Amino acid sequence: MDELTNLTAQKTQKDGNWKPVIFDASHIDDKTRLHELLQSDKVQYVVNDYEEQLKELFQVQDPSKVYTPEFNGLFASYLEGLKKERPTNEHGRWIYYPWLSTLVHALEPDSFQLVRTARNQHLINREEQDKFYNATIGIAGQSVGNSVALAIVLQGGGRRWKIADHDRLALTNTNRIRVGIQNLGLLKTEMTARQIFEINPYAEVEIFSDGLTPENADTFFDGLTIVIDEIDNLAIKYLIREQAQKRRLAVVMAADNGDNGVVDVERYDLDPATPFFHGRMGEVSFDMLKNLDKFGIGKMITKHVGPENVTERMQQSLLEMGKTVVSWPQLGGAALLNGSAVAYCVRKILNGQSLESNRALISLDEKLTPDYNSDEQIAKRQQIADTFRKIFGL
Repeated sequence: MDELTNLTAQKTQKDGNWKPVIFDASHIDDKTRLHELLQSDKVQYVVNDYEEQLKELFQVQDPSKVYTPEFNGLFASYLEGLKKERPTNEHGRWIYYPWLSTLVHALEPDSFQLVRTARNQHLINREEQDKFYNATIGIAGQSVGNSVALAIVLQGGGRRWKIADHDRLALTNTNRIRVGIQNLGLLKTEMTARQIFEINPYAEVEIFSDGLTPENADTFFDGLTIVIDEIDNLAIKYLIREQAQKRRLAVVMAADNGDNGVVDVERYDLDPATPFFHGRMGEVSFDMLKNLDKFGIGKMITKHVGPENVTERMQQSLLEMGKTVVSWPQLGGAALLNGSAVAYCVRKILNGQSLESNRALISLDEKLTPDYNSDEQIAKRQQIADTFRKIFGL
């Protein structure tokens, strides 16, 4: 082995490096461990704008003072009082991100959440925010699922997570997953967990890096408040609905469709008798879906989405799989669109608010293409859909 190969092999990132370490420097044991960490070569960067966070906290706790001439003096007195209790570096928490070699000084958990979601008010009120945050959210699949997780955590939702995916990040994934190439080869579960923790270090994340399987389904679903289905395997999609029906959980799923999205909501929490996939696939079973060949999978996906809903270029691409393209196409914009849509649905469901209970089409084409609803374009789409039905015998 040459020297360059040896050196790169030594420094290649290893699996399992995805959880931050949290220190409370007001406790002597944590303070000692923190000193030891800082004296090692593991910390390359320190981020400490803690006093600015305290200023934001002071503002959020009493907004009426912010625009008064007395504000700066009031905050200075507040800060001085904290420093008299103990040094500023012993307030809050220190968060060590081993994959970033970075140590960050942050507010303690409740204050952190209060400040980080302050700009959500009153688009999301405090009661809604608490329900959104205190849910246990399961996501199976980390393509669109990654966008879903980020959209939820950005809005201050999801303190507890269960994330399942069996795959590793590949270069072809980076056209639709918001991640840098320094993460290539990383387990997708660990990739998403890191991103969640970088936004909310106080999150609780459990990962299932073998994917969701019949063997681990009970463990994955135990304690969930809601489940999000973003996997490709049709049999496992069926398994998700079996578990959701048994446990009375809502299922939310979104599929890319060119630049657009297809969002499906199945409210097993309200009506356990809801047909799986709203009956769009017909009578199916786990074993039947498990044993489908490539053509059968394509046929079932087409039945579920509906030939009339599949965009023209998406249809063309599906027919070219294994010929001129390796797999079905997906776009980053559509992944982000679907992530936002699913996050919206999750927040509404968790708060018991009115929401579409079947399907919604989110079409940028319809809203932004001038002649989309012209007679000519409608007839063209109908002809394409009819041709697609014939190909799959629908």
